[in-house]
Amino acid sequence: MLINRLQFCMYRVFRSKTPLLHLKKGRKVTVESTAGGGCPSECSRGHNGEQVWMHGGKLSLESSMRCSACSCMVERGVQIPRPVSHGPSSFIPEHEIVPPETDDEQTRQLFVDAFLQNNRLENITSVMGFHPQYLESFLRLQHYLLRLDGPLPQDYRHYIGVMAAARHQCSYLVDLQESEFLMQDGDPDWLKGLDYIPQKLKNLCELNKILAHRPWLITKQHIEQLLRGNDSWSLSELVHAIVLLAHFHSLASFVFGTGINLEIDHECGHTLQPASLSDGANDVEAHHSNNVASSLESSEPGVEMLMHRMKKIQEAADLQEISQEEMKHRFEKVEKQSLELLPGQSACSECLAVSDYAKYRDDPHFHYEDFAKRGEERTIPTFRAQMEAPPGWLRDYSWEDQGFSLVNRLYSDIGQLLDDKFRMAFNLTYYTMGPQKDVDTSMLRAAIWNYIHCMFGIFHDDYDYGEVNQLLDIRLKSFIKTVTCYPERTTRKDYDNFWKEFKHSEKVHVCIMVLEARMQAELLYALRAIMKYMT
Repeated sequence: MLINRLQFCMYRVFRSKTPLLHLKKGRKVTVESTAGGGCPSECSRGHNGEQVWMHGGKLSLESSMRCSACSCMVERGVQIPRPVSHGPSSFIPEHEIVPPETDDEQTRQLFVDAFLQNNRLENITSVMGFHPQYLESFLRLQHYLLRLDGPLPQDYRHYIGVMAAARHQCSYLVDLQESEFLMQDGDPDWLKGLDYIPQKLKNLCELNKILAHRPWLITKQHIEQLLRGNDSWSLSELVHAIVLLAHFHSLASFVFGTGINLEIDHECGHTLQPASLSDGANDVEAHHSNNVASSLESSEPGVEMLMHRMKKIQEAADLQEISQEEMKHRFEKVEKQSLELLPGQSACSECLAVSDYAKYRDDPHFHYEDFAKRGEERTIPTFRAQMEAPPGWLRDYSWEDQGFSLVNRLYSDIGQLLDDKFRMAFNLTYYTMGPQKDVDTSMLRAAIWNYIHCMFGIFHDDYDYGEVNQLLDIRLKSFIKTVTCYPERTTRKDYDNFWKEFKHSEKVHVCIMVLEARMQAELLYALRAIMKYMT
């Protein structure tokens, strides 16, 4: 009985589905036992419950092993919750991730703001902390989408997040949004699956499926079906829902691409064992660091060669002009080469075996298929995202001229927030490439962004796609395609295999670009369908 009371005393902190705290970082809180009297007398030694520190949103017992009163719990075999994984990411050593107590004032303040908004410093926020300027725009948009005034009620917003994340079996985001849904007084029965939700939400399933995997299939008929008849959506509600779907689809790519670990209170994020809280932690970190070090030692030089290619491309661009026909041919070549990149099989993990997200998905076998299919005649025209339509060409659709204004008109201010985030991800640079400094990386960033759009059939007619093959090697292309199109299949090997001379922050930037370019691609197709419905 004593052990059960102590175990519950600690376990409830990590398993709570309600907001744990609305406190500032570093403040102590008290965890009460089931009887309300703190720890049992023979174990408390004057304690009024076990004291727990909030440290950047992470919980740890205060001085567990220094205090003989607390160490008796270990001696009695009390099972203490501990994280299954070490650090925010399973791909990046914890000591290389920006700590909550960083000296950078901007980053530290962002961490504090994120903690106060979310009642924790989420692992995904910690990893984005490599790039505080981007993190600021990301948090601003997400806060607006989920918490501020908008067409959709709060419970709908978070349930749509669950539906979107479930398309990629992203347990991290599903668990977060399930918790948020319940905190917004959402109906617990809805978490039993799609059979228990209102018909209005259920009608969104088809759009969710297509937007997540093959957005080029969205037509004005899909929009019309949602806006008419019983249980219909208003146009502003639908735009809010579409932005939410695209946000969580693309965020799943970032979660898998950077190896984000589950939070400790997630279903598979903790374990109970009668052992020291720090037991095995150093071994995990050492093993992680050694693996990275060994892969770096065996890598071949790449940064200098990449810089040399960028210089040659710039010199060639100054000497010749490329016709529109040749640029289209180069785009199709990159598009067809993408067919050769086959992702690995779906990763099998203990958590995926335990957590079945089929209840949130209809047609679970519907997945990404290459826009350009090998040996088949193209039935869907390429999406031309032109800046300036050349003579004789029909202008298709662009974010700058049509998408931005339409989404802003139907969902006030969201267009500006999206545009700021897209531009921040695309323009973000520290003028470095691995160990090299004072490097203009704009050419490399454009190649990555446009390659991601290429996989969705989006052609930028002002870009020379020949640069993609010169700047992106096969390993980087493979990683980008997996994270963009099949994020749930991403492995640690995929992450380690590309850009071995680059910093983790630079790899995280690649994943940020995947997030934003993918989100923009989904929105372009959806907003174009809405525009066609309205005209």
